[in-house]
Amino acid sequence: MTRSVPAFKLRPPTRPPHLLTRPRLLRRLDAVTEPVVVVCAPTGAGKTVLLTEWSRDLAAREECAWLSLDAYDNAPGRLWAGIQEALRQARPDLPAGLDSEVWTLEAWLEEVLPDLVTGLGGGGSFTLILDGLESVTDAEALHSIAAFLTRLPRGFRVVLSTRHTPGTPLPALRARGLVAELDQHDLRFTPEEAEEVLTRLLGSAPTEQTVSALYEATEGWAAALCIMGRTLMRSGNQPDTGELARAEQAVSEYLTTEVLDRLTTEQREFLLRTSVLDELRTGPCQALAGERAGVLLRELTRTVHLLVPVAAAPPAYRRHRALSSLLSDILASEAPDAAASLHRAAARWYSRQGETASAVRHFVLGGDQDTAVAVILGDWEETISAGRGAEVTRWLRLLPPRRVAAEAGLCVVAAMAALAEGALDTGRRWLDVAELRQTGPEAAGAGGTLSEAVVAQTVACCLRGEILTADRLGESAVAGTVPLTYWHALACTARGTALLWTRRYEEAEALLGEATRDACAAGHALALVRALGSRALCALLAGRYAQARTLSHEALGEAGASGLEGHFVAVPAHLGRAGVLLEEGAVDEAEDALAAAEAALAGSAQTGSEPHMRALCHVTRARLESARHHTVAARESRAAAERAAEACECPGILTDLMARTAEHTVVTPAGPAPEDLSLGERRVLKALCGPLTLREIASELYVSHNTVKTQVRSIFRKLDAHTRSGAVARARECGVL
Repeated sequence: MTRSVPAFKLRPPTRPPHLLTRPRLLRRLDAVTEPVVVVCAPTGAGKTVLLTEWSRDLAAREECAWLSLDAYDNAPGRLWAGIQEALRQARPDLPAGLDSEVWTLEAWLEEVLPDLVTGLGGGGSFTLILDGLESVTDAEALHSIAAFLTRLPRGFRVVLSTRHTPGTPLPALRARGLVAELDQHDLRFTPEEAEEVLTRLLGSAPTEQTVSALYEATEGWAAALCIMGRTLMRSGNQPDTGELARAEQAVSEYLTTEVLDRLTTEQREFLLRTSVLDELRTGPCQALAGERAGVLLRELTRTVHLLVPVAAAPPAYRRHRALSSLLSDILASEAPDAAASLHRAAARWYSRQGETASAVRHFVLGGDQDTAVAVILGDWEETISAGRGAEVTRWLRLLPPRRVAAEAGLCVVAAMAALAEGALDTGRRWLDVAELRQTGPEAAGAGGTLSEAVVAQTVACCLRGEILTADRLGESAVAGTVPLTYWHALACTARGTALLWTRRYEEAEALLGEATRDACAAGHALALVRALGSRALCALLAGRYAQARTLSHEALGEAGASGLEGHFVAVPAHLGRAGVLLEEGAVDEAEDALAAAEAALAGSAQTGSEPHMRALCHVTRARLESARHHTVAARESRAAAERAAEACECPGILTDLMARTAEHTVVTPAGPAPEDLSLGERRVLKALCGPLTLREIASELYVSHNTVKTQVRSIFRKLDAHTRSGAVARARECGVL
């Protein structure tokens, strides 16, 4: 019995008004040489519109058949009756198929398919377009389609348009290079196409703000863009907030009828329960929607292409913005109390997985700020120890700002996170707030807030270059923290560094040794790299080069293992290595080590922090240029070092180093002779060697303060110096002193 096929299914649908020609996609289709073409995208992506336009142009060049599929075709007999009727529109002499009422897969494979393939072969190029393949879910119908696609004759092409990702035989055909595919990313409107569509719908060019707002809301999804455009037609090109809300509601109604109403109850419930998640992965989805969540997620990624992949391993997806908004509204209306409990369940799963940022966010959204704070306080030290202070700062920003500022412990955490990233000013501001909030023994880590705040203040002073203050605070910080903890390691490192810059090498080495021990015990990479590097500098400056070489190598090894080579805590290790290499005459290797130190300072420390390290970089640069006999570069580096040393609270060690460098610097003979300086200038120059201020020098020499300032300027000009210590060093080079 022959079944008639409605004529409207055998031709492309009527071209819609405001049709946008999309040349880039038409060219893609024209360029296809594979025998199977799959256009797979969500409802309303423009698949049918695109293929309608393409097929009309294609029909002028080759034979082309069209069949629109619907639920009626979800039976193999009816499906093939429709396909064969579509083919006979172009090839009337094709053999008849099986009667649909006695149709069997075996008979079709053995009797009809061979004759059909033979009948289609031998002619010219032929394209069959099957639009709406997602309507066909019957297993035998799909098996018969698969058998047909694997036996296509030469010159015959099948184009499949579907909302669902097809299964067999596509993977096998894909592996053989026999499939061309267009997906939702290809069909998504570009911003330029979106603007053109809106211009046609609104009657005039919309404002840039309107285009941007609609494109962001729709993500280039054709149906949503057209629906919003038509809804806004009455408002012209400058819609107000209410009109935009009505347009979004129209999109939600379309999504409800075209997507949600087509899902099973189980699939709909899954989407609702997981609507609180930003990212859909099997683990968190199972925590919210049960053990079958993984299966449902895989099903929906095939059938609802408004779930967009964001990661491949493990697979993760995000919802289209319009779908996400709709699901949130439905959850709020159907189960207003469910969102908070779902957020808390998600937070517990993320917390168990160590995904602190997501855990904190969901605890806050679930109304459980106390647990969010507890999670941060439990995880921040380990994260900062790995050099990821910015991560901790992001966690804190998830909390209400007043909550962080109200608790001394959180203020200390915020300060330490900032200091770990070199954001010195931010860290000190948080410490000021912490000092105001310290009312009891709140804990931010292993000890009480009071001692931890002192340690943080010591670290901040050390980074700022306030060495004397760091020494004073550091003594109480070391005594107030428990040994074998991260805090004790930080306190010892900060005070040991302060002692290093005041040339108390033995005391510094003892404290830095304690810091190394405690940092190892606490597993704190940041403190360990800093302590080892500072010990290397201590040994270098004390002239123990073999020990400096060993310690710098160990420090850089720890930095490499922890990914901290480019962090500012590794600067002492790089400088220690550069200094040892210079002593050994390995100038090129020293250049590499020094460049690494300079890059680390420039890349991860706030300008103005670490003044002693910056000055030491300049000193080392001067030594390096001197070793290469680059006199001008050496003098420029020494001048920079002198300026940096002047900014330091305790410049003595740096002055010594610069004087030591000057002994090995090749100097041009153009220096001033003693007679070039006046008697008064020579008297002032000698006074500059001591600790007196310019006002005190004026008093000692019985001259005015302005006279001394004038003579100092003259001395600087004649000696080509920019600072007091530089003038003294330059005078010694030239034999003036």
